[in-house]
Amino acid sequence: MEELNRKTVDEFRQSDKNPVIAVLENIRSAYNVGSVFRTADAFLLQAIYLTGYTGKPPHKEIKKTALGAEDSVDWEHYPNAAAAIESLRNQGYKIFAIEQAVNSRHLQQVNFNEIGKIAVIFGNEVTGVEQETIGLCDGCIEIPQLGMKHSLNIATAAGVVLWEIVRTRIPNSENNSLTQ
Repeated sequence: MEELNRKTVDEFRQSDKNPVIAVLENIRSAYNVGSVFRTADAFLLQAIYLTGYTGKPPHKEIKKTALGAEDSVDWEHYPNAAAAIESLRNQGYKIFAIEQAVNSRHLQQVNFNEIGKIAVIFGNEVTGVEQETIGLCDGCIEIPQLGMKHSLNIATAAGVVLWEIVRTRIPNSENNSLTQ
């Protein structure tokens, strides 16, 4: 385990975080919530904001998929996405809904280094991000999908989007070359 360079909970809490917050709006499945906690831990996110009826720790289904990340990742609960957005704006975050919408930008076309502090909102498994919430955002970002299906599970979408944001902020390392 030492070779994997894993952090303890205390080391994680003391680490410099990526200025990224994942906002979960009305997520039905606590398993999906736990998966996002695990992704947030993997990418050293600042926090997760849980809104509406999204489940929150302690919850056995979150615990099952988070595998301890619910203890390392900071999180807050808000009664609705509007309250979370107000808090994020006060902290200087730019806020984007992850949604297929008119005028949305494709994920690979966004220069996340120009944005700085960013919050991304992931919506309900069936209905997506609420229209009222989209209206409060700085814009929408969508994951291009090339096949027959044009939706992804929220935990999968979070993994794709959060990695794309974080990967641009990781310094390149010569030790990670595939040609070595």
